[in-house]
Amino acid sequence: MNLHEFQAKQLLQRYGLAIPKGQVADSADAVVAATQHVGGNAWVVKAQIHAGGRGKAGGVKLVKSVAEAQAVTASLLGKSLTTYQNAPDGQPVTQVLIEETLPIARELYLSLLVDRSLERVVFIASAAGGIDIEEIAQTSPEKILQEVCDPLNGLVDFQARNIAFALGLAGEQIGAFTKLAKGLYKLFKENDLALLEINPLIVTTEGALISLDCKMSVDDNALYRQKALAEQRDWSQDDAKEAVAHSAGLNYIALNGNIGCMVNGAGLAMATMDLIKLHGGMPANFLDVGGGATAETVAKAFKIILADDNVKAILVNIFGGIMRCDIIAEGIITAVKEVGIQIPVIVRLEGTNVELGRKMLSESGLSIISASGLTDAAKQAVNSVKSLASKA
Repeated sequence: MNLHEFQAKQLLQRYGLAIPKGQVADSADAVVAATQHVGGNAWVVKAQIHAGGRGKAGGVKLVKSVAEAQAVTASLLGKSLTTYQNAPDGQPVTQVLIEETLPIARELYLSLLVDRSLERVVFIASAAGGIDIEEIAQTSPEKILQEVCDPLNGLVDFQARNIAFALGLAGEQIGAFTKLAKGLYKLFKENDLALLEINPLIVTTEGALISLDCKMSVDDNALYRQKALAEQRDWSQDDAKEAVAHSAGLNYIALNGNIGCMVNGAGLAMATMDLIKLHGGMPANFLDVGGGATAETVAKAFKIILADDNVKAILVNIFGGIMRCDIIAEGIITAVKEVGIQIPVIVRLEGTNVELGRKMLSESGLSIISASGLTDAAKQAVNSVKSLASKA
């Protein structure tokens, strides 16, 4: 689960870490109060969306009057901002962050993330901070510094000092950076984060270290114990179908293809999407209905898949282990009748009572195509879409 920049900065501030003075506004009128709260005669207006690359997409603007701040805010609110990270659809802007301007001497990069191969939290830093850090990682990987954190001791003082020296900090900045780095690690651990990124961490002309921008992502599996953070989730930033699926207890991720997938089991879902790609198709989603799928669950899943206008065929791939195949077939038949599906539905069943399940599908009188195996199902789904395209 991603947090907005202003939410992430509130968390930084709670841990005693320096951030620019700012206030959120959700209307052009609220900008007046925000600029008065921040003070000064110049501000930065920052669109609040869950994506990077806002500056290059016009979502971050320097303004030098209240009227200009209101105009920029009005141009952003209610619109979708598209960046290289959320293309092609973009995400809606419902709030902006009005912040003070600061005198910047240098821009640095910091982040903490979980390295799955090492099974450790890794602290990453670079003296080449700013909007093009991804390019730096590709072209000059030697500029990216890493310190692996011990699970018991965390990020210790000497590691923080090593990074500070490598970043070219000196004097009192060494101690300030050590406090900052250890505070970030504490925040990361205590809030079950999957990612914490400060880009840039600025060094002001007076030598102060301030987090100018911040991105945080909370581990979804830990939200049950991070209820205060979970309540801050902005569903407008997620695909609408994903929000519906979440409320229905389904694991759904929208993709850009045209073959809807309904599978029980994450591994089987990944294999299904791989085979669709292998045979020339494009999956429209990842959807895991779980091992105990019922007719009601299947019906909800069909409705979510069909909410995507790009879907031209649906591939159902179910392994009847916990649930018998005849029960699953009954659920599919009931769901197809209830939803009124007008596009090809290809079903591959395996497991207990598979023959009975296939018989029920073939005798249902519905346009359900029963596949003999997963490869056959993928091929039929791809061919169905190609056939529809040729007739169009």
